[in-house]
Amino acid sequence: MADEPNNADVGHLMAHLREFSRRVKLSGTPEELESFGYLERQMTSYGYRTELLFHEAFISLPGQAKVEIDGVALRCITHSMAASSPPGGISGELVHVGEGTEADFSQAEVAGKIVVVDGIATEEVAALASAAGARGQLHISPTEHLHEMCVSPVWGNPSQHTRDQLPATVICSIGNHDGAALRQRLAAGQNVKTWLFAEVDTRWTKTPLLVAEMPAQGGAADDPFILLSGHHDTWHYGVMDNGGANATMLEAARLLGQTASSWKRGLRICFWSGHSHGRYCGSAWYADEYFDDLERRCAVHVNVDSTGGKGAAILSNSSVVDELRPLAAEAIEKITGQRHAGRRHGRAADQSFWGVGIPSMFGSLSHQPAGPAKMLTALGWWWHTPHDTIEHIDPDNLRRDTQIIIEVLERLLVSPVLPLDYTVYAASLEEELTRLRSAIGERLDLSSIAGEIAELRSNAQAVLAASDGCLKQAERLNAALMAASRQLVPLNYTHGDRFLHDRALPHPPWPALAGLRELAGLPKHASDTAFYVVHARQTRNRIAHALRNANAALRSAFDT
Repeated sequence: MADEPNNADVGHLMAHLREFSRRVKLSGTPEELESFGYLERQMTSYGYRTELLFHEAFISLPGQAKVEIDGVALRCITHSMAASSPPGGISGELVHVGEGTEADFSQAEVAGKIVVVDGIATEEVAALASAAGARGQLHISPTEHLHEMCVSPVWGNPSQHTRDQLPATVICSIGNHDGAALRQRLAAGQNVKTWLFAEVDTRWTKTPLLVAEMPAQGGAADDPFILLSGHHDTWHYGVMDNGGANATMLEAARLLGQTASSWKRGLRICFWSGHSHGRYCGSAWYADEYFDDLERRCAVHVNVDSTGGKGAAILSNSSVVDELRPLAAEAIEKITGQRHAGRRHGRAADQSFWGVGIPSMFGSLSHQPAGPAKMLTALGWWWHTPHDTIEHIDPDNLRRDTQIIIEVLERLLVSPVLPLDYTVYAASLEEELTRLRSAIGERLDLSSIAGEIAELRSNAQAVLAASDGCLKQAERLNAALMAASRQLVPLNYTHGDRFLHDRALPHPPWPALAGLRELAGLPKHASDTAFYVVHARQTRNRIAHALRNANAALRSAFDT
């Protein structure tokens, strides 16, 4: 008898992890390609049509690093996409810039100097340090563990227009103990002699990408599909990140494939390279190369990252777009009993498809309880270190996380009408607009946007009410929801250009509203108000236009 959906098998999951734990899978290396071969064999055995694609990717692999303080060598690493030092290394005056925020940099003179930063190396600090003319960065880890990072602020492969945004600084990280001693000396005003050396191999490289697809039984070749994705490249052995997620994806594919006769739409599964060492270049390339196919056919994107970690008991904080929040909450509460609070997506996790207009959910799914050290993520102290090995996987947690993914995918595959609730989206946008209208006042009329939001709520409620209708009505509703999402998702998660990838830097909520937000933040009688109103008016028009198109799409489901 076939396995029931949601009955993930721990034996299968752990067998996959034992296979993944055999190789370090750096992007574009022979070892990674061998591991892709295992993925392809598994997916083929489950009945999926597979295709292994190769593309040019801008990949950066950290090499040797050295840090000397007053001639004493410290344990250190360098980072993906950081600049290599000259053969003789670099030296310079040290300047402590706290956590390296924009405010921290504005208060320090760092040109030609080496900045000392509290915390894990990030693309945001690299961008600020490069713009300020720093020669180097020395990061102090929040623990004794040194976490591998990619520090490029460019999302995906750089173009001739974005390559100048790549980091211009030599970047190294040291442990907390060494860093604490260094901070004390700097605070005491001591002159500390420092030398940094780093080798980083950054170049264009062919990388693989596996696409596996199964249509709904009886479906046409161009029918809509759900996209499930996760990266396969790793730092070190990367058994949790991202072996756990790859095991989850394989087990979900195996079990769900047995029920394809009940699907209303197909399932496409993509395993990326270039996530860890190319700033999501695999998924970004795929979004660009297959934009038309994705725009016409992809209904929802589910991303999976770092499932099954030991101690990962928090299931309430995974990220999801507004319109998929009810689905995420229902699935998580059903499997775990936890109430999903959810959070807004950050600019991470191979979320390369917002410009296309595809609603998305997850990335990392289960998290560690808050610890004493301020970490960049809540995925365990072993994250992005050589210690990400199989002993840090909890088989029960891995099965639990996998069951959540299967539950979500099953709903997305078999629901006659896609579970996209745009009443939640409308409420979120209305809340944002209310704040902006209060601050802008009479400087710009935003009533057109407010009216379109009210209509969006009404149209979305009508779609929900009609979701139990006949099959023909369901097809019209699904087409309307997908057409509306192409207008609405970019408003929520991009600055407005659907065909370019925004930078891999923190974004505010509703970045497409930036022109309104800038006017709202301006004092009411500022001398340059008229200039800000020009851009705010253009922003208003773009938002209203997208909302009008989305409303027209939703209304079309009810045209006779």
